[in-house]
Amino acid sequence: MQSTTQNLAPAFTLFPSLKPPNKTLTFHQFTVLAITFLAYASFHASRKPPSIVKGVLGPKIQLNSSTTESNLTSLESNGTGWAPFNGPKGTHRLGELDLAFLSAYSIGMYFAGHVGDRIDLRLFLVFGMVGSGLLTIIFGLGYWFNVHLLGYFVSVQILCGLFQSIGWPCVVAVVGNWFGKAKRGLIMGIWTSHTSVGNIIGSIVASGVLEFGWGWSFVVPGVLVILAGVLVFLFLVVNPEDIGFETPGKEIEMDVEVSGLENLEKVESEEAGLLGEENLDSTAAIGFLEAWRLPGVAPFAFCLFFSKLVAYTFLYWLPFYISHTDCWNSFNGIRYWRSLWRSFGRICI
Repeated sequence: MQSTTQNLAPAFTLFPSLKPPNKTLTFHQFTVLAITFLAYASFHASRKPPSIVKGVLGPKIQLNSSTTESNLTSLESNGTGWAPFNGPKGTHRLGELDLAFLSAYSIGMYFAGHVGDRIDLRLFLVFGMVGSGLLTIIFGLGYWFNVHLLGYFVSVQILCGLFQSIGWPCVVAVVGNWFGKAKRGLIMGIWTSHTSVGNIIGSIVASGVLEFGWGWSFVVPGVLVILAGVLVFLFLVVNPEDIGFETPGKEIEMDVEVSGLENLEKVESEEAGLLGEENLDSTAAIGFLEAWRLPGVAPFAFCLFFSKLVAYTFLYWLPFYISHTDCWNSFNGIRYWRSLWRSFGRICI
């Protein structure tokens, strides 16, 4: 993906010293890595609150006996839980929130990729971040406005999933614009730790303010996403050419020998045949079926499917499970630690 309009970030107008030759290509590459890292980490931080507050919203379940049941009498007498999630089908209602978010997220990812191919990625990413932040805040406002309608929470989750789906296609495209293929594996390996970092931040923030009311667990991460969106709007440069640099891939092509050029033409002809195009344009968008025909896409998609299946099970339900086990009685203080250490492990791996 590449931006189709030359909308330079406002910071480069306010601070001309950020432009070349005052700042090198390496400086801007690391800046782009840092900004996109923070952007997607903030996305993941705002996804964490639902798993943190499940133990507060849902029914109090007894897991120390052979029969699992909801202690509804205790819920009514102590005023714990939050309707409609604290009834006999409370866990099903909480699961419906996850289903609504993830379904909208998966569908929105497809359309976000197509839209991102055709408009300014910086503005599109900011749009997704601000929308995600506002919807996360709106979910939390249900605490103060005493909202108990399942439709309200499901609708917010659906919209939030659509806005959240904007993030990944945009940040990957921007990073791809700034880095050639030579070191992309190493860079992406380090850079993609933003998901785990975001989960850690979201767990700490949402759990830290939960004692003041579960609404704060949504409002604070929502504000963080919006602030990160402001940073992206001010400083992110989508393409090196926007500020006068050559695209890294083009520099490599100019330095190869004749034999290298012949190999390059051969590869391009093969790619053109694969995509069924006579003239290959690296900046042109491709369709859904054409994308599946690219080498490695299908195996990667299936591997990611099963890894995400496990990851999101832990992400959304591990804190809730821990909160209802006898060995974690002081849930309000340490409910997120096991999920937190799992995120640390993903960074190390």
